[in-house]
Amino acid sequence: MPLGNSWLFPSKPTFTWNVSSRLTVAMVGTLSKFWLEWLNTLKVHNRTQLYDAIENRPKEQGLVTVTNHHSCLDDPILWGMLKIRYVMDQSTLRWTLAAEDVCFTKYWHALFFSLGKTVPVVRGAGVYQRSVDYMLEKLHLGEWVHMFPEGKVNETHQQMRLKWGVGRLISESNITPLVLPMFHFGMDDVLPNKTPYIPLIKKKVTVLIGKPIDFQEELAKLRELKKTPREIRKRLTDLIQEELSVLKDKAHILHNQHIHRGR
Repeated sequence: MPLGNSWLFPSKPTFTWNVSSRLTVAMVGTLSKFWLEWLNTLKVHNRTQLYDAIENRPKEQGLVTVTNHHSCLDDPILWGMLKIRYVMDQSTLRWTLAAEDVCFTKYWHALFFSLGKTVPVVRGAGVYQRSVDYMLEKLHLGEWVHMFPEGKVNETHQQMRLKWGVGRLISESNITPLVLPMFHFGMDDVLPNKTPYIPLIKKKVTVLIGKPIDFQEELAKLRELKKTPREIRKRLTDLIQEELSVLKDKAHILHNQHIHRGR
């Protein structure tokens, strides 16, 4: 399995690493907010539910946000919807996964993404790989992990079977994390999925934040039924897929209203 040269995370981050990570997160976060909210038009529904999940969950409880993946710039640009103090705060902002064979092919690329709290994942290597283990460690520490469970950019917007890695993260966390689903439209207008891959301006983006999901009872039931780890992570992932499907329909209506408003 790859991940040799692309894995740059130190076992004990040095002062230099921490400072470099803070600067990278602040720079990218500020640019993302400027591009999303100033150069384009953003409409976020239920934004307070995201802030509440970040600010008010128990300190030891991790947060897993999940969303669809329509553009290569969904992350980090989408996080421009956050308060400025969050997009510049390296200690608070999410961890996320990115394809090793896309974002980590060169050393300087790998270093930039790693400093930005992005972890290389090997697509097709399954749920038991180093990157998923690493994300699980972050949840054990009560941190925020973001997942694109479709596993790739969904250019057609058709429903795809979600990857089970998100189910493993939820089921194997020491403390069941809070799960917050969301759905967005318009990011592939900001960055079309075709060459020359240049971000555009004056586009409309709509984000719908769903209700937080507490899987504690569901997990207890599955374990009482003596379900296997595979069955458990599949069940949790299926429930997330159902919720994202509902959010998609609602977000599509809201996005159409956003597009036509002001014409």
